[in-house]
Amino acid sequence: MPVARLVATLPAPLDPSTADEPEVRRLAGRTLLVQRGNAEVAVGDRRFPAPWPRRWGSVAVAPDGDVVVFAGTHALRAVDSAGAVRWELRHGCWSDAMCDVVHTSFEEYADDPDHRYPSHGSAAFSPDGRLVWAHVRTDDHEDEPEEWLVLDASDGTVLARVPTGTVASASYHCPHPDPALMGLTIAEGEEDSPVLWGHWDGEELTVRHLPESILLDVSPSGERFLTADLDMRGINLHLTADDTQLGLLRTGEVVWGFQGAFPWESAAVVGIDEGEHWLIDLATMTADGPITYPVAPAGAALSAGPALPAGPGVWATASRDAVHLWELG
Repeated sequence: MPVARLVATLPAPLDPSTADEPEVRRLAGRTLLVQRGNAEVAVGDRRFPAPWPRRWGSVAVAPDGDVVVFAGTHALRAVDSAGAVRWELRHGCWSDAMCDVVHTSFEEYADDPDHRYPSHGSAAFSPDGRLVWAHVRTDDHEDEPEEWLVLDASDGTVLARVPTGTVASASYHCPHPDPALMGLTIAEGEEDSPVLWGHWDGEELTVRHLPESILLDVSPSGERFLTADLDMRGINLHLTADDTQLGLLRTGEVVWGFQGAFPWESAAVVGIDEGEHWLIDLATMTADGPITYPVAPAGAALSAGPALPAGPGVWATASRDAVHLWELG
């Protein structure tokens, strides 16, 4: 049975009562501790003032930790640690009331019940920090309600855009080691949610669609990636170059989680519905689990939460007050 060894514990920098769980993000060889609060975002020891509370969107962090892009209900906004706005790009409103207003500020809808729990897109930096990829809503609710953008990270100029053909409740980016590639899971529901792979060659954005899948993580080399089926019964190994399925793991009654880590070329760590984490041998597509975690002085296992990507050779778990980094013992 595989055993986890604790590499490091990173305390949450913000008050857990007013912040999301902390997380680690791995970009360009750096591991950044990130936590989103209502009034600010912590990136290591830096603080970035938030233009709107955390309910209204998500954040992307530049590889050098100098800039945060807030992907909000009505706009993308790039902010530095001094609070200066580097750039802003407005887009269609993510309110589930199908709001057709192109808002100029958060204050326009802050107290509107129809905007209280909006859907949301997402954004991510390329590993070299030169691009921002963003999934946004347009102001066309009928024909092309959503699109995927590639922006110049320095000034927010839109370099390319393609319609996604989706009507999402949420989305999540998955950076690839190659700055020209980006993965995106778009959550639409139980039948239509796709994975998109985008390639920006400097002039044209091309996109591939992998239907009814959830993107978990990319291998350290970037040559392969893992997905889960929408019914959470199967884990799939794919070739990044063309989405070819290289292997499938289905284990009877086991229900897989929708998050996982791909720390090694030969193995991955994926959680199951019961809260355990299993090691998956990708050469044979077999599961070896559950992984055994050490016990904290209070008597609880330290593996709270799903298995999360944290870079080559390690994976992460998070609680309200800390992130734990793990390797195989």
